[in-house]
Amino acid sequence: MTIKEALTTLPQYILPHHALSRMMSKLTHCENKTWKNLFIKQIIRHYGVNMAEAQEQDINAYKSFNHFFTRTLKPGVRPLTTEANAVACPADGAVSQAGAITDGEIFQAKGKSYTATDLLGGSVERAEPFNNGVFTTIYLSPKDYHRLHMPLTGTLREMVHIPGRLFSVNTATTHSVPGLFARNERVVALFDTEVGPMALVLVGAIFVSSIETVWHGVVTPPSISSVQSWRYQENAPTLEIGAEMGRFNMGSTIIVLFGNNKVQWDNGFKADEIVKLGQMIGRTLV
Repeated sequence: MTIKEALTTLPQYILPHHALSRMMSKLTHCENKTWKNLFIKQIIRHYGVNMAEAQEQDINAYKSFNHFFTRTLKPGVRPLTTEANAVACPADGAVSQAGAITDGEIFQAKGKSYTATDLLGGSVERAEPFNNGVFTTIYLSPKDYHRLHMPLTGTLREMVHIPGRLFSVNTATTHSVPGLFARNERVVALFDTEVGPMALVLVGAIFVSSIETVWHGVVTPPSISSVQSWRYQENAPTLEIGAEMGRFNMGSTIIVLFGNNKVQWDNGFKADEIVKLGQMIGRTLV
């Protein structure tokens, strides 16, 4: 951790994370045309958003900033891999980390890790299938497409909403805050796939006003004080590889977990790699 990273991160410990995020939610859902158009233009200009990929390119057509932020893409701009046994990238973004879950530990940054048990809400039962498996952490910046899609076809088994802080999930904070992704509020979706259990962890962050899934709708807000779970048995939804499964209403991070000897990441799929939704990032092994 550098001095600059420390100075960027330390004020976050005292900030009222959820209050600020509630305020941001009101701003991003505001339908005042002048305000929302100004906000959209600033984000496009500052972050270099590629509006040529958007299904709707006229910013006047978006009723709010959030409507713009969760925009759909033109058909065909994110082709889904057709390789045999492929694992598809679940989001546009940058790979924060990708590697092995070693004795239940997940690598965050140099000198920092957290446990799969903590990430999945303190449940040893939920974490056990992923012991000595593989993980990847993908960060979505403000310029990215903010809908999340399935890496493999899966049938939903359980969804878990886990309370926590809302630290930023940018590089500086990832390098500075111990156990960051197991401290922030998050939504875990556990699927049964052809290679066994798959966990998709949607991690909240400061100013991330909402996390949604396609089967439930808005999960957060409101924030909660204890872990809440929903189990799906009868009529459990099955989502195909590449299908939308959720979205961030503002940017954040998705973490993907697979079990031991189930998936192998591609050699080029590593930290700091820029990735696109639907591209092949690994192969199933069984």
